[in-house]
Amino acid sequence: MSAPIVARYRLTRPALLAWLLRQEQQQEYSVMRLHFLAWLGCIGMPLYYLIWTTWFPQKFESLDLRVIGFVLCLPALLVPRKIKGNWLRVYEFVSVTYVMPFFFSFMFLMNHGSAVWGESLLVALIALFHFDWLFALASCALGALAACVLYVAVGDPDAMRSGLSAFPLALEQMPIYVFTIVIVSVTKVGRRMLAREKLSGMSQALAMVSHELRTPLISIAANVRGIGRAQAGQEDGVPEALGRIQFEVRHMNQMIDLFLMSASAMSQQLAPSERLSMSEMVEAVIQRYPFANEEQRRLVDVVVRKDFAFLGREELGAVVLLNLLRNALKAVARAGKGKVRIIVDGARRRPRLLLMDSGCGIAARQLPYIFERFYSWPPNTGSGIGLALCKDIVHAWHGKIRCRSREKIYTVFALEFPPERRATMRSAGPPSALASSPRP
Repeated sequence: MSAPIVARYRLTRPALLAWLLRQEQQQEYSVMRLHFLAWLGCIGMPLYYLIWTTWFPQKFESLDLRVIGFVLCLPALLVPRKIKGNWLRVYEFVSVTYVMPFFFSFMFLMNHGSAVWGESLLVALIALFHFDWLFALASCALGALAACVLYVAVGDPDAMRSGLSAFPLALEQMPIYVFTIVIVSVTKVGRRMLAREKLSGMSQALAMVSHELRTPLISIAANVRGIGRAQAGQEDGVPEALGRIQFEVRHMNQMIDLFLMSASAMSQQLAPSERLSMSEMVEAVIQRYPFANEEQRRLVDVVVRKDFAFLGREELGAVVLLNLLRNALKAVARAGKGKVRIIVDGARRRPRLLLMDSGCGIAARQLPYIFERFYSWPPNTGSGIGLALCKDIVHAWHGKIRCRSREKIYTVFALEFPPERRATMRSAGPPSALASSPRP
C-alpha cells in the first residue's frame, strides 16, 4: 500500500472502529428489544385468546391470526442472535407491524370499535411509538392500511362502496389516537434531551475536574524532576521542591473535597446540625488553608468586632470560607496588588461575616452570574462550582450571601446569619464554651 493510503487508513481507523461499535450496540439493543417483545407476544396471543373467548367473549376472535402472530414471535424468542444485519431490520419491521398496528386495528374493526379493542389498540400504539419515530410511523401506516384492506375483504364487503362512512368508530377515535401518538413522541424527545443535558453536565464537570487537577499534577511532576536532578548533584533546592509538592497535594485534596461537597449539595444534604462560633471557624480555616508561603499568609488580616454563634455544620462552613478565601487570594494574585480582610461582626441584628479583597474585582456585567453553577470568570480559571456551593450551604442555614465589587478596586462578600438568639434557641446540643466566655 502507498504511503498516502496508509496515512489515510490510520486517520480513518478510529472513526471506522467507532462506527462499527455503534452498529454492534444498535444491533444488540434491537435483539434485546425483540426478545422482550417476543415473550409478550408468545404469552399474550394464546392467553388473551383464552380470555376473550372463555371469560369475556367478544363478537369476533381469530385463532388463525393469533397463531400467525405467535409463529412470528418465535424466532426472536428461540434464536434471537442468529438474525443479523438487514435481515434483523426486515424481521423486526414485519413482526412488529403485524403484532401491533395490523392485528389490533383489524380486531378493533371486526369488533365494531368495542371498548375492549379500542383501549387495546391505544396500548399497542403507545408501545409502537416507543420505537424510532420513522419506524413507528411507517409501521403504523402500513399495518392500519393492511387491516382496513382485510376488513373490506372479509369483514364488510359493502365497505368499499360506503367509503369512509364504513369506519365511523375508527374515525371517531382517530383524534384520541393521534393525540396519544403526539404525547408519546414529545415525551420521548423530552427524555432524550434530558439525557443529553445530563451527559453534557457530566462532561462539563469532568472537564473542570481535569482542568483543576492537571495544573497541580504538572507542578508535582516538575518538582519531582527537580528533586531527581538534585539527587544527581546537578541542582540544589530539595526542601523548596518538597514544600511545593506538599502545597499542591493540599490544593488537590481541597478541590476533591469541594467536588464531593458539591455533589452533596445537589442531593440537599446540607441541613445545619451544630452550633458553631464564627471566630473559631475563621481561625481554623486560616490554619488549614494551604498558603504558598509566609508572604501570602501576611496578606490576610482577621478582625473580630464581636463573635457570634450560628447553626451550621463545621465541615461545610470550612468549605464556604476556604472557597471565599481562595477566590480572594487569586484576585489579589491576578491584580498583582492588594490584601484580604476578614471581619467577624456579631454586633448587628443579623450577625455577619465580611470577606473583602482589594484585588482585581469583578466586572459589573459578570456580577449577576457569579453564583451560577459552572460559571467562572475569567473563563478556565476555576471549576465554577465554588460560589454556587457556598450559596446553597448558606441558604440551607437560613442565611444570605451577597457580593459587591468594583472592577480593579475591590470585592466584598457578605454572609448574613439569623440572630444568635435563634441559633441558641434552636441548638439541640449543650452550650459551647463560647456561651460562657467573655465577648471580645
